[in-house]
Amino acid sequence: MSDTPAAHLASAYGQLLTLLADSPHVDVFLDQVVRVAVEVVAPAAACGLTVSRDGGAGTVSASGDLAAQADEIQYGADEGPCLHALRSGTVVEVVDLREDERWRGYREHALRLGILSSLSLPMTIDGETVGALNLYATDRAAFDEPARRHAVAFTDQATAALAVILRQADQALLHQQLTDAMASRSVIDQALGVLMGQQRCTAAEAFGLLRQASQHRNRKLRDVATEIIKQVSGASPQPATRFVTPGQGA
Repeated sequence: MSDTPAAHLASAYGQLLTLLADSPHVDVFLDQVVRVAVEVVAPAAACGLTVSRDGGAGTVSASGDLAAQADEIQYGADEGPCLHALRSGTVVEVVDLREDERWRGYREHALRLGILSSLSLPMTIDGETVGALNLYATDRAAFDEPARRHAVAFTDQATAALAVILRQADQALLHQQLTDAMASRSVIDQALGVLMGQQRCTAAEAFGLLRQASQHRNRKLRDVATEIIKQVSGASPQPATRFVTPGQGA
């Protein structure tokens, strides 16, 4: 198979379509979106997916702690690139956060995490921005023109696939699924860490093992993840389950 950027995008879109067919549950789909995004947009160190709900915003999936923490900083400060993209419906890029003065409440804390550049891309369906894909990097100017094109193309693909889920799902069920997705994120990340340690594998490989177990046992991804954590720690995980509304502190 070709190793060109176009081939990577085609492969990523194939993964999204396969996931859409195999498991329409939104938490599984969104978790895969952020993990594939990090692979497709090579400079990205982490990716988070923010959704808009009830006048607020929250992360429903993240590729790791870096993205999750960067998103949470913005909700607490009620400002930052991902919220700007969500509210404006435009792509927002930070080339060098050390020199960017747009969101001072976010900037200082993000720099402490090691974030120097980022790319936030709105996910717009039927004229409404329902979410934003947030790519973070620890190098300045990490996203060159090809990387930006790949990020936009992938976000368009992910948005189209998400639109299928939104149109098929009952709205009340979708509302609950989005809440569950945010609660599931930290549980799944903990289980992936356990699998990576036990199997000495990458995060992507660990997610594949977790997803395979979910399908074979006909159980939700979060339930399988919870079982793994219980087996190791003897206690159930306690994930955060809140959405932060604009103006509300962290």
